[in-house]
Amino acid sequence: MNKNSKRREALLYHAKPTPGKIQVVPTKKYATQRDLSLAYTPGVAEPCLEIAKDVNNVYKYTAKGNLVAVITNGTAVLGLGDIGPEASKPVMEGKALLFKIFADIDVFDIEIDLKDIDKFIDTVKAIAPTFGGINLEDIKAPESFEIERRLVEELDIPVMHDDQHGTAIISSAALLNALELADKEVKNAKVIVSGAGSAALACANLYVLLGVNPTNITMFDKDGVLSEDRTDLSVLQQKYSIGKKKTTLAEAIKDADVFLGLSAGNVLSAEMLLSMADNPIVFAMANPVPEIDYHLAIATRSDIIMATGRSDYPNQVNNVLGFPYIFRGALDVRATKINEAMKMAAVRALAALAKEYVPEQVNIAYGATKLIFGRDYIIPSPFDPRLITVVAPAVAKAAMDSGVALNPITDWNKYEEELLDRLGNDNKMVRLITNRAKMDPKRIIFAEADHLDVLKAAQIVLEEGTCLPILLGNMEIILELKKELGFETEVPIIDTKIDEENARRNRFANTYWESRKRRGISLLDAQKLMRERNYFAAMMVNEGEADGLVTGYTRSYSSVVKPMLQLIDKAPGASIVATTNMMMTARGPMFLSDTAININPTAIELAKIAIMTAKTARMFGVEPVIAMVSFSNFGSSTDENATKVREAVAYLHEHHPDMIIDGEVQADFALNQEMLKEKFPFSKLAGKKVNTLIFPNLDSANITYKLLKELNKVDSIGPIMLGMGKPVHIFQLGASVEEMVNMATIAVIDAQEKQKKKR
Repeated sequence: MNKNSKRREALLYHAKPTPGKIQVVPTKKYATQRDLSLAYTPGVAEPCLEIAKDVNNVYKYTAKGNLVAVITNGTAVLGLGDIGPEASKPVMEGKALLFKIFADIDVFDIEIDLKDIDKFIDTVKAIAPTFGGINLEDIKAPESFEIERRLVEELDIPVMHDDQHGTAIISSAALLNALELADKEVKNAKVIVSGAGSAALACANLYVLLGVNPTNITMFDKDGVLSEDRTDLSVLQQKYSIGKKKTTLAEAIKDADVFLGLSAGNVLSAEMLLSMADNPIVFAMANPVPEIDYHLAIATRSDIIMATGRSDYPNQVNNVLGFPYIFRGALDVRATKINEAMKMAAVRALAALAKEYVPEQVNIAYGATKLIFGRDYIIPSPFDPRLITVVAPAVAKAAMDSGVALNPITDWNKYEEELLDRLGNDNKMVRLITNRAKMDPKRIIFAEADHLDVLKAAQIVLEEGTCLPILLGNMEIILELKKELGFETEVPIIDTKIDEENARRNRFANTYWESRKRRGISLLDAQKLMRERNYFAAMMVNEGEADGLVTGYTRSYSSVVKPMLQLIDKAPGASIVATTNMMMTARGPMFLSDTAININPTAIELAKIAIMTAKTARMFGVEPVIAMVSFSNFGSSTDENATKVREAVAYLHEHHPDMIIDGEVQADFALNQEMLKEKFPFSKLAGKKVNTLIFPNLDSANITYKLLKELNKVDSIGPIMLGMGKPVHIFQLGASVEEMVNMATIAVIDAQEKQKKKR
């Protein structure tokens, strides 16, 4: 994508369909006059009076306890500098979004048009009663130091400048583990810091708390080493001046154990890296260009332990590992501040988590890679679902132990359950599957690439690095649309109607005819079919000229699935083909089957659909808990539709006793743990969170997933084909660009899995 196209896409993302990235959503009923009279006048007076009696009741009756302000004056926005408060708002909204999706914390972003320190502080203090915590963001140094220091002292709610402390906390966890792997003691580590801004100083301060000797830290800024004879140093920078000694980065780094870069790209040369001590630790965190290129660094030193700020290399120092969970823990105990003890608790929790067994869900996100503690895995992945249940409790406990918690937690098991429930609000699955596809992109045919939205989806997956698209369709139209989209990258384009494809069409026709000549297919029939794009695409996959295909944007599902079933064999051991939709619900991903193919499956077919769906759920790191749903509960009806579901369950209980599956059960009982446990305590689902629903027929499954999608705006990925021998997946008619992108990503993962099974 060219620069203008990227700019346009970014602007459209923020402008459409609704400007901005966040909104306020009511948490109470408001449908009736009675609801409104409770929400506002006269009912609202009662909580007001209770708060007036005891100000702490504000946490009981309002959203204050889960509300954080992200506050800036726009003086140091990303790498853009002082662009003003209005221009900083998209960034602050982005930070708000991260708070919500990672820790279920609500945010108001506040942009203040003040550069005067005193006035800025007075303004924040004046609005502080609204919030349970304050995240300062993108305020330039040295003003940011004084603003944070005073607000921490003068307010009774947690305040943190994430630009400083977020990087410090994550890199400190990485440092602890890197030093352990390098067999070096913290107190003896010689540390070189490139950069002397707020983040670099916060890192150095936290490293000292970890045990690094301050005299072993040498810090550089753009003007050289920090030394006593410099008159431009702040008080905080003076702490790391090295007397009057003059030295260059190349001289200082000789025999150094650690290089911390928070400065500019390519300031660390290969020669400098070679001069470092054995097992050098290099944190090159300038973005997007690190202080030394990752590939150059690992080629230069085989014993290096390296981290960057980039997601495409191992050991990403990503602030999202810290700030959502630090504020979560602080809010949950009503901490009056975020102190050093709480920061250190986060550091040690992150460092310890990296040494634990990595959940399959995280391994799946990295494809074939099995993550274990080592040089390429010294800090947890942002995909790790345990972060909220590890970091937040550690911070909360530290707040309690250090005496700043006003609402101590007494039941830690219950607290962990509450934290896990918050994860359902996040849509991590799409990020997981996208990251996994990037690990080993595959060649996927887009069989209707002469349609703008299909071509746009192909462009997106190519630029994301998840897929190597092959464009199938009218070449003239595709080239015209590519130009319109700014799709400049050269990719294969195939037009089945042009003469240049005669040889391949004939070859495919002969192959198809040989396999079907005793089933009523003539050579002429085969030749005609190969001019039809879906038959041609399926043959390309069959012949190994592509790894998978996606199609169906312009035609009904039944007409598109027919050539797939005719040309492509079932997977080994599969006797039925079905589909499942992965729905991104508030309770987490839910798998619904069969949503597209089998109109009225038998009991045995239902059982096989359940088995295939369970395998698919595991492919995405979800351990299936399956309800076979019906209009009846455990034998309450003798109707044949209920009976076949009951028979399917009996078959699975007998032949697959390890599966967590039960039914027949009504959908509300399946999804409500308390109801099910109370009424049917004997069920295998009692006390468990169901994440997979198998429906008795196509009517119920298809209607349900489409209702969820349209009425509740639930994102859907699918229908995902089950039981096919090749990775072929079919869009619903008129699918959105996002849905097609997701399906192409699924096709890549399907191809990866099928390739593994062949090995």
